[in-house]
Amino acid sequence: MENITFNVEINASPQKVWDVLFTDANYPTWTAVFCEGSHAVTDWKEGSKALFLDHKKSGMIGVIDRAIPNEFMAIKGIGEIIKGIENYDSSGAKMCSGSLEEYTLKNTNGKTLLTVQLSGGNFPKDMTAFFKNVWPKALDTVKTIAEGE
Repeated sequence: MENITFNVEINASPQKVWDVLFTDANYPTWTAVFCEGSHAVTDWKEGSKALFLDHKKSGMIGVIDRAIPNEFMAIKGIGEIIKGIENYDSSGAKMCSGSLEEYTLKNTNGKTLLTVQLSGGNFPKDMTAFFKNVWPKALDTVKTIAEGE
């Protein structure tokens, strides 16, 4: 996949934005634009497995590649999960494998500049188009939640 970068300035502290991005209380809300019922099963700690699931317990398997609280998170795709069964060899798993989501939070004069970069993986062009369409909506939701609390 081509590298895709999204930026949003949020009138909230990096800690507040981090909490919106990576807590069970908020993650399902901002990721609902990708798929209703989205949720993550992980502790968000470096080296931990992360399951990114929909309401049917299907989705992507990742690993927290790097985690610096309130500053940076990198999640590497390593497989797929279908109805609760992990798979690392299917075509869907190979599509996700090697993908990388990087979240950078920078404090700029009391606001947070959130940058999300997507790279790697073997996603088809229609998936890339989907990401380009949906990620800005997701980040608008992150902004709304962080600024509203």
